Amino acid sequence: MILKKSDADVFNLVQLELKRQQNGVELIASENFTSIAVMEAVGSVLTNKYAEGYPNRRYYGGCEVVDQVEQLAIDRLKKIFPIAYANVQPHSGSQANAALLFAILKPGDAILGMDLSMGGHLTHGSPVNFSGNTYRSHFYRVDSETGLIDYNYVAEQAKKIKPQVIVCGASAYSRDIDYIAFRNIADSVGAFLWADIAHPAGLIAKKLLNDPFAHCHFVTSTTHKTLRGPRGGIIMMGKDFENPWGRKDTKGKVTMMSYILDMAIFPGTQGGPLEHVIAGKAVAFGEILTPAFEIYAKQIIKNAQAMAQSFINMGYKVVSNGTDNHLLLLDLRSKQLTGKEAEAILQKIDITTNKNMVPYDTQSPFITSGIRIGTPAITTRGLQEKDMPFITEKIDQALSHHSDDKRLEDIKKSIHDFMRQFPLYPEL
Repeated sequence: MILKKSDADVFNLVQLELKRQQNGVELIASENFTSIAVMEAVGSVLTNKYAEGYPNRRYYGGCEVVDQVEQLAIDRLKKIFPIAYANVQPHSGSQANAALLFAILKPGDAILGMDLSMGGHLTHGSPVNFSGNTYRSHFYRVDSETGLIDYNYVAEQAKKIKPQVIVCGASAYSRDIDYIAFRNIADSVGAFLWADIAHPAGLIAKKLLNDPFAHCHFVTSTTHKTLRGPRGGIIMMGKDFENPWGRKDTKGKVTMMSYILDMAIFPGTQGGPLEHVIAGKAVAFGEILTPAFEIYAKQIIKNAQAMAQSFINMGYKVVSNGTDNHLLLLDLRSKQLTGKEAEAILQKIDITTNKNMVPYDTQSPFITSGIRIGTPAITTRGLQEKDMPFITEKIDQALSHHSDDKRLEDIKKSIHDFMRQFPLYPEL
């Protein structure tokens, strides 16, 4: 490899990370493994090209090829989802969300989103994030008994606050979302409805979960996670519509929301798009359009549900008592462990999770009372429902004997042996 000769330090670190990924069990719900084709596109000569603007509307010359790359990504995304508009330029999900809010709100306008401690995301109004600093943030919650979104409370909050936008979507919510209920609430107070589907997008793509596009004004997503592409973001609309503020273009014509959103990305919040990453998105979108991806998406859910049931059978508390999607939350308060402790223990046996707050958590976000577990990455490796008890049993053994270093070392070895059945990148 050229990298090995030119920079051995970086090459060796890459090899160490490859070894970590191959040996271990990746259960972080927001992570996945791209195909080598996606990685080749991201590592291609397209990284050399500056392309401010949009296809056929660039501020630089020499964009004939990258115009085709970006348009291909857009066209494929429109085949995946029932959408009239897509912007594939956001560098991340957070930047997609930032641009959307920039496009539709003024500083000080009100947002109603899911509380971060209940499973929401930083960009949905958290006070430590730009969204909470720029806009007036208000939050809805889940029911303390069921762990499900309390739609009556959402409606009460919306009526009281009259937000300009309501966010439906989460980073740690294991159940499907009722977009019709959310749209009815939004319409009752004259609010925009925005769905952030960063986590379940790949499952929605194959119609395994409810469709947000028929009911939400705007939909954003990342392109990794369940879409299994490179790290990045997208903004979509099921249908375009005239902006409600009567904003006009330079010719005095009232502009469509697609124009407002495009302007919010460039020049509003970003400069040149990463065309090499957009190429990787195009490759991933092509993979999503294959029959194999539907089989994969279904297996993600089967694995998550099998894992949740296995934990329940072992006496663990699973928030909402199960899952509809790719993730589950373990509430560890009955095990006398914090999420931070559990994450560190599992790291010792090469099972990667992340500490996560559970509904009505009494711990801080830096400690937490739970861990979040997801199945997209292990499903990419080829694991199926029959393999989930092995994973959950190893987690239970480690958490139950976390002071026994010899026991932990033996568990780690058994995990390495088990994962050899599921090679990550045999070509590398």
